[in-house]
Amino acid sequence: MLAYPFGNFIKIYIPISILGLYFIAILVEYFIKNRFYKNINNMLNELQDKYLITEIIKEPNFSDGKVLKEILEQTNKSMIENVNKYKYLQEDYKEYIEMWIHEIKIPIATSKMIIENNKNETTKKIDEELCKVENYIEQALYYARSNTVEKDYYIKKCKIKDVVNEVVRKNKTILIGEKTAIKIHDLDVNVNTDSKWIGFILNQIIQNSLKYRSIKEKPEIEIYATKGKENVILHIKDNGMGIKEGEVTRVFEKGFTGTNGRMINKKSTGIGLYLCKKLCDKLGIAIELTSVENEGTEVRLVFPNSSYIDIK
Repeated sequence: MLAYPFGNFIKIYIPISILGLYFIAILVEYFIKNRFYKNINNMLNELQDKYLITEIIKEPNFSDGKVLKEILEQTNKSMIENVNKYKYLQEDYKEYIEMWIHEIKIPIATSKMIIENNKNETTKKIDEELCKVENYIEQALYYARSNTVEKDYYIKKCKIKDVVNEVVRKNKTILIGEKTAIKIHDLDVNVNTDSKWIGFILNQIIQNSLKYRSIKEKPEIEIYATKGKENVILHIKDNGMGIKEGEVTRVFEKGFTGTNGRMINKKSTGIGLYLCKKLCDKLGIAIELTSVENEGTEVRLVFPNSSYIDIK
């Protein structure tokens, strides 16, 4: 422009206008991108499942945003494929465990029939050990199914007394072998729950009472129910060795065995009560435990008086 005879105003105005428009374009692009990335950040902070961010991001109208969205979609797709791969492997392993458990029950049942026809002190002891094996097998089965309770439950009104009697009958060989007395009373109450899963939970609690029974006096387990306005509470009390005060709050942690598990019962896995708590949470039932060292332990199952229970 300096080469042509334009006025000074035009020579200055036109370059300033061009630069002004350039800076305005930069500012507009900045505000568009800034708003887009701020929205992504806010949505990400509010999302509980962060990987769903790609599902709610709107299609951006600038190239950088489109590239970012495409990268996120590809990454999310790859992550889902990887998760599904391990999910299928886990399901396959779970199916194998369940199949193995059902298969192993056949030789155990056969062994029990042989013992029944050849009763003596030796076969009696073998029968007791087979009962323990059955309990461990059942624990493995319910552990494998613990994440899919909602696929295998049937909630209906059931009698607490019937569930308790069935569990006691199942453990009669061990109870007799350990010379443990069972006191059952005040169980003529009904609750809304799945009797099969509650039977397993109750069985685990009784197994714990037998493991940590009293060695100073005759072992005893007392089972009874109390009825309130809003719930029914099933009490399972024993006069066993109890739990140290500082360990009571940790008994439902996975793998926690405590002093008794490490020193007295070295075969303890710390899975029983953890599994009980997990299943109770799934069934909408509260489980509580109180204990005094060298005096005994009480476990309480609290059933809400409701015809409907929300399965998580």
